Amino acid sequence: MSEVLVLYYSRNGATAALAREVCKGIESVGGTSARLRTVPAVSFETEAVEDPVPDAGPPFASHADLDECAGLIIGSPSNFGNMAAPLKHFLDSTLGEWLRGVLAGKPFGTFASTGSLHGGQESTLLSMAIPLIHHGMIFVGLPYTEGALSRTTTGGTPYGPTHVTWSRAADRLSDDEKELARAHGARIAGIARRLANEANTAGK
Repeated sequence: MSEVLVLYYSRNGATAALAREVCKGIESVGGTSARLRTVPAVSFETEAVEDPVPDAGPPFASHADLDECAGLIIGSPSNFGNMAAPLKHFLDSTLGEWLRGVLAGKPFGTFASTGSLHGGQESTLLSMAIPLIHHGMIFVGLPYTEGALSRTTTGGTPYGPTHVTWSRAADRLSDDEKELARAHGARIAGIARRLANEANTAGK
């Protein structure tokens, strides 16, 4: 069983809602499962502001999650066109994994949410891609063969699925946003499974 890590930070629930749809896409692919993880908030005054285990929701991510995953899909709200600080704080702590090459050759994707249509979605997706490319991961986007990418009037980009809140409840995704998030999860899960199978075959 190949496991794909879905790692995200969510402030108001929109990115968390996208993460759950991504997980559904992963789980739709035979031989793969999703591991859902989040990261704690950070403060201007201290590095650690939350208990090691959250009261509700998925567990906080650990470095072991990176070692054990066959692929990674990472998501964040857009903060001035960039990933949120808590997610970057976690990625900045992965020097040991980079030195050991634990993510090299594994596929990854990105997803994001914004309050408005031109709220920095694509630059946020790319900001999350940069450190993972340095880790040697393989960037997987959303091809235009996904019909919802051409018809969406809300979120959705070739760099990864997105959500636009507009004046809706933060976690109320459009049908196209849900479809693209699931397609993204399924696509990366399929690639992760094939790469893991090839590695296992080569190791025999």
